[in-house]
Amino acid sequence: MTARITDSVMYRHLWTTPEARAVFDEEARLQGWLDVLVALATAQAAEGVIPETAADPIRELARVELLDLDVVAHETRVTGHSTLGLIRALHRVLPDDVHPYVYVGATVQDVTDTWTSLVLRRIGGQVWSRLRRIEELLLELASTHRDTLVVGRTHGQAGAPVTFGWKAASWADEIGRHLERMAEGAPRWLVGQLGGGVGSLAAMGAAGPSLRRRFCAELSLRDPGISWLTSRDRIAEFGSTLAMVTGTLARVGTEVYELQRPEIAELREPVRPGVVGSITMPHKRNPERSEHLDTLARLVRANASVLVEGMVSAHERDGRAWKAEWVALPEVCMLTCAALRTAEELLEGLEVDTVAMGRNLDGYTASERALTILSERLGRHVARERLHAVLAEGQAAGTSLADALRHSGLLTPEEASTLAPDPGSCAAMVDTVVASARARREREGPTWP
Repeated sequence: MTARITDSVMYRHLWTTPEARAVFDEEARLQGWLDVLVALATAQAAEGVIPETAADPIRELARVELLDLDVVAHETRVTGHSTLGLIRALHRVLPDDVHPYVYVGATVQDVTDTWTSLVLRRIGGQVWSRLRRIEELLLELASTHRDTLVVGRTHGQAGAPVTFGWKAASWADEIGRHLERMAEGAPRWLVGQLGGGVGSLAAMGAAGPSLRRRFCAELSLRDPGISWLTSRDRIAEFGSTLAMVTGTLARVGTEVYELQRPEIAELREPVRPGVVGSITMPHKRNPERSEHLDTLARLVRANASVLVEGMVSAHERDGRAWKAEWVALPEVCMLTCAALRTAEELLEGLEVDTVAMGRNLDGYTASERALTILSERLGRHVARERLHAVLAEGQAAGTSLADALRHSGLLTPEEASTLAPDPGSCAAMVDTVVASARARREREGPTWP
């Protein structure tokens, strides 16, 4: 029986992805810790801290499938120590004369923090790949609908015309900035940890700094230069970046959610065969994916805030912040991966109703153009006041914008006939965003870091 929604056979498809879950499964975590111990032994043997004859069996036998996981669990509970159960289980498969050379001079946080950096690399790669796909979908959407007129809305009300391509380009531009953040953050985030009890490397002797560099290199991580046992900004930044990513996806989802409303009907989510919108109201076509994007983003922000709280730590080691990450970081990562997959599915099948977009432009959305014409002869403030009164009367009477202005005498019939929807420079801005994104994508390559 499972207690966490991400482990539920019924519901986990909504809250994580198989690739993300695989990173945090217990056996994967334990193997990750063993990989760190192998890298440590290899580096220590190269630096002469332990004999090479001890490193060889550690490299060969530090495999999770060789360990008795019941022993790992029992010894962890008995000792109250985070990794001693793993070490005792490893001792059972290693020759007796190798036992003294396992985990020499390191602390539990050296192992778990270094593993966390390996996790960031794997999750970051998954995030990067899906972000690139989402950006590509949005760029295609922006180019296809570069000139498709749609109502621009402010404060939930119809405002002035824009293009749907311009709206999609805004989303793509924001996704592009997240890709830049990921690229810039990789050198800060993907670093090893090796310092011993208080981070001083004292147990490693004079070879400490060179040993740490070799240790990090074994795992293809950067050398941090200084221990970061209580310096948790790297984890906080990674989590905050993912919170921003899901925030953008929720912005896209909210727009689809709103524009799918039947009285607007400009966008529609794709519907998989067999999906039931409502058991009691069969006519409904619920915006399941776009709604879920907001739910996921809320949970990511909540857990990311725990990671930010961890930046406040005491002295040279502090279990409060560090252990809270064990719960919060997997949630941030798995929920973000679920959000990215959901957004990708949403955009791949998004239905754009250009007829409805054109129909919704009817009305008073060209009032900005009327204000421009009147401002030239009345001044902007007087023109705005006159228009406000006339247009309110026209809307109440149910007359068109052109008729209201013509009947009031504010515009001549010729001027009123020019009040066509004007999206301003929307198309030019779409071109700028698309060209900039294409150029950046050529430079950055398809993989991360």
